Amino acid sequence: MQTQTPSVSLIRATSYETEVLRKSLETLLQPLGGITAFVKKGDRVLLKPNLLTGSRPKSECTTRPELVYAVANMVIEAGGKPFLGDSPAFGSAKGVALANGYGNILQELNLPVIEFHGKRYEIVNENFNHLLLSKETMEADVVINLPKIKSHVQLVLTLGVKNLFGCVPGKMKAWWHMEAGKDANRFGEMLVETAKAINPNLTIIDGIIGHEGNGPSGGQPRALGILGASCDVFALDRAIVEILSCPPEQVPTIVASIRLGICPELKAINFVGTDPNLLQIDDWQLPSKFMPIDFGMPRVIKSTFKHFYIRFIKEKISAYSGN
Repeated sequence: MQTQTPSVSLIRATSYETEVLRKSLETLLQPLGGITAFVKKGDRVLLKPNLLTGSRPKSECTTRPELVYAVANMVIEAGGKPFLGDSPAFGSAKGVALANGYGNILQELNLPVIEFHGKRYEIVNENFNHLLLSKETMEADVVINLPKIKSHVQLVLTLGVKNLFGCVPGKMKAWWHMEAGKDANRFGEMLVETAKAINPNLTIIDGIIGHEGNGPSGGQPRALGILGASCDVFALDRAIVEILSCPPEQVPTIVASIRLGICPELKAINFVGTDPNLLQIDDWQLPSKFMPIDFGMPRVIKSTFKHFYIRFIKEKISAYSGN
């Protein structure tokens, strides 16, 4: 997204142990210029993990605190000021982080956890110009996206692009499930436009242990032994889909990014670490069941819900436009 020939770094990594993981991350980022290629002294750096839920802390459906700890330390050493943010499906970002074992690292690093608030930002695609994004995300100096490799019962896979949907405040995420959820192609396009607008400076995807099957939370942990990084989230997602031997035409975010001309072909990606062919697996478990993106809500409830959010979004747009 940021260069004509996007670079993707992939490596084998099998441990979350502090020193080993730190060395793995240094190896991963070295071909991309290291952390200092992305973080300068004084930068306010948003770390955006996947904080889906606090109810299944051992199921590997959220970003590991060890990864956040290692990246936060690297940011601090580069002179940056990291903070943590997300918009979980249920509960507060801090509550979900604490439930997933983040307490010690938040305290040790004095790492703030912020709750996202929405603001309207103009984007190129006129179909989604009423999208509200987190102002804390958009006003950060640097955004480091920290997704988990997971299967997903609504979107087949959730990788770097989907993780950025967490930068849409919670109530607005529900709105988009209602507004675009009846059309997987439209929902995928909305996710791609969200990622394009946020344009993360760096995405580091955790596949040391992934989450396969009926994700995003109902599946099972799966050791993959993979870390990936890129400043082009679309190129990184395309590489991971290839590693998982998942047909790209089955993944709505990949389909939408190809249709919009922002997903590079594999042959156009500069793989600066391990070749994806050497990491490929052929038995990754995709969902055995699928759920409607709009939650399959009854028509009457859906209509009431939609009416509420039409009013909500009009009020937000009016407030932020100064009217």
